[in-house]
Amino acid sequence: MVWQRFSAALVSRKGAWVTLAIGLLVVLGVLGGLAKSDPPGAVNSLPTGSESAAVEQALQQFPDSAISPVLAVVSHGDTGEVLTPADRHAAATIGAELAELAGHPAGAPVVSEDGKAAVISVGVDTSIGNSALSDQIDAMRAAAERLAPQGLTVQITGGPAFGADIAGAFSGANLTLLLVTIAIVALLLLLTYRSPILWLVPLLVVGIADQLANLLTARAGQLWNLQFDSGIVSVLVFGAGTNYALLLISRYREELRRSENHRAALLVAVRRTAPAIVASNLTVVLALLSLVFATMPSTRGLGIASAIGLLTAALIVLTVLPAALAVCGRRLFWPLVPKVAADDVTKTQQDNGFWHKVGTGVTGRPIAVVVGSVVILGVFAFGLVGSKVGLTQTEQFRVASGSAAGFQTLAEHFPAGESAPIVVVSATDQAQQVATAAGGVPGVVRAQPVGDSGTGLTKIMVIGANEPGSNAAYQLVRDVRATVAAVPDAHAIVGGSDAQSLDIENAADRDVKVVAPLVLAIVLMVLLILLRSIAAPVLLVLINAGSAVAAIGAGTFIGTHLFGFPALDVNVPLIAFLFLVALGIDYTIFLVHRAKHETEEHGTREAMVRAVTATGGVITSAGIVLAAVFAALGVLPLVLLGQLGLIVGIGVLIDTLIVRTALVPAVFALIGDRIWWPSRPTPMVPESGETDGSRVPMRLGSTTEGR
Repeated sequence: MVWQRFSAALVSRKGAWVTLAIGLLVVLGVLGGLAKSDPPGAVNSLPTGSESAAVEQALQQFPDSAISPVLAVVSHGDTGEVLTPADRHAAATIGAELAELAGHPAGAPVVSEDGKAAVISVGVDTSIGNSALSDQIDAMRAAAERLAPQGLTVQITGGPAFGADIAGAFSGANLTLLLVTIAIVALLLLLTYRSPILWLVPLLVVGIADQLANLLTARAGQLWNLQFDSGIVSVLVFGAGTNYALLLISRYREELRRSENHRAALLVAVRRTAPAIVASNLTVVLALLSLVFATMPSTRGLGIASAIGLLTAALIVLTVLPAALAVCGRRLFWPLVPKVAADDVTKTQQDNGFWHKVGTGVTGRPIAVVVGSVVILGVFAFGLVGSKVGLTQTEQFRVASGSAAGFQTLAEHFPAGESAPIVVVSATDQAQQVATAAGGVPGVVRAQPVGDSGTGLTKIMVIGANEPGSNAAYQLVRDVRATVAAVPDAHAIVGGSDAQSLDIENAADRDVKVVAPLVLAIVLMVLLILLRSIAAPVLLVLINAGSAVAAIGAGTFIGTHLFGFPALDVNVPLIAFLFLVALGIDYTIFLVHRAKHETEEHGTREAMVRAVTATGGVITSAGIVLAAVFAALGVLPLVLLGQLGLIVGIGVLIDTLIVRTALVPAVFALIGDRIWWPSRPTPMVPESGETDGSRVPMRLGSTTEGR
């Protein structure tokens, strides 16, 4: 068999060195060939086929389509004094200076009705690139601060200013995330192995996988125009790669207590753990690839990039790590070097161990454990009651910014919709009728044409009276869309920031309803193939889905009441559910795959005790590592990433400490051998008259242990 020969060569004296050399050459070749690939950042892109996306496309036909307004808001700040004629003159002077810096004309200062604030619109060219645009915004702020008379405050806000503040907040953030992730993994590996040497090997191997995945996903992003956050991909690679390494090394250490030959022990460990690692990896990869059916480009990009990253992690861990372990040998575990022990000694140690007691206790009282676990998950899921989904533009970032402060000042003194106008694009011949119709919609302050494209299109600006991002503002978008669509031959379409947010929420809701069931179907299919059973996979998928919902509920409650998140980002429910189901199934596969093998000899109940005894420690360690790695997303300034890290981290702990430790073993013990329906376990028992201890499969229908 190819795998048998390959695995044997992988850990052989010569094969291990050859594998390391080939791996090094491949990594260096890829690093050199893709060194110029820059990973794209996560983009708040619009849903494919949405009306607001069509508006953005249509606006490209207008002259100076790359010119976007930056708003300078002039006020007396906290004092709230009325602007004097001198203040208004100073505002005009500041506007002229900002126009000179931007290279585009500025509008005259527009004073609010209460006379306490003025706003100046200055066009900036957004096509110059993020770095240059950020520098230009910084220069405009410095000039405004220099020119403002004492007591007068000038705040720079608007779309380009928000973009510059975001770029500034993320400056160096991915490096910080990488360093924090490495530190967390290193510390937890050191605590797990209690060896000053061993932890370095898996950390270096996973680090290589992460760098390789970073370059591969960056090139894929360039080739396929993918949009994704490279920080999330890095966290997935480190988390999953470390989990695979923990599983392999744990089994290796177990086999070292049975064999004097460390290469023979490693070969057994590789052959026994590789199927579980491959199955769990492919499950997560297939689940991630289901995101190609999402309507959000950034969600689709994240799915493809994450799948590439996890495939890279599994490939490196299953090849380079065994070779490195084979070269280093048993001494790698110093000072706690595993020694060969007699079978009865090993069994006694296991029977007296913590995880054996846990497995015995859980399977001994399955009904109480199942009921208690379900109640706990139900309490956690209750956190979703009353939760809100959808963040406004200023709520999406955890760091303070000048643009958010200016936006707030603008909202205090001008009509609420002034800072987030509705944009309508219609045929030029019917533009005036469209503007009149839109102006008559309840909640609209004014509507007027503001420019022609020269290609038969006219842009109409509609100002509403509702607070941007509110339900009333979204309803106004719906009303305006319905009204202008009724104007004959106008072909009017409606966009703007509120329209975009509404379309994103609708797309996110659609994606949850389409992708989430698909993820569960993929997981079910993999478990059906792996376990060759129907009952067990169906129950495990239901348990996994319930655990994911409980984690989202608990994370939402903690995020709202402890961290002050006003609502969930619209992308969080789907991505969190996907990660929780896909990553949670890892531990299910690790546990149940081991129990499946043990059932052949010991029956279901005892097999589950043995599986918990053998995998309890490594699953717990892996879960803590993965939860801590996802918690590292909290160092990034985006609320989306903070919420995702919190929910997935909590979910992994729930999955590790409750579901995999208690609920799943109890369910298997409660149902017994029927859990493998329609197949039947075939325990190995001595044939009649045998005294040498040899074992043969029991015939189907025979009495089995634990049934």
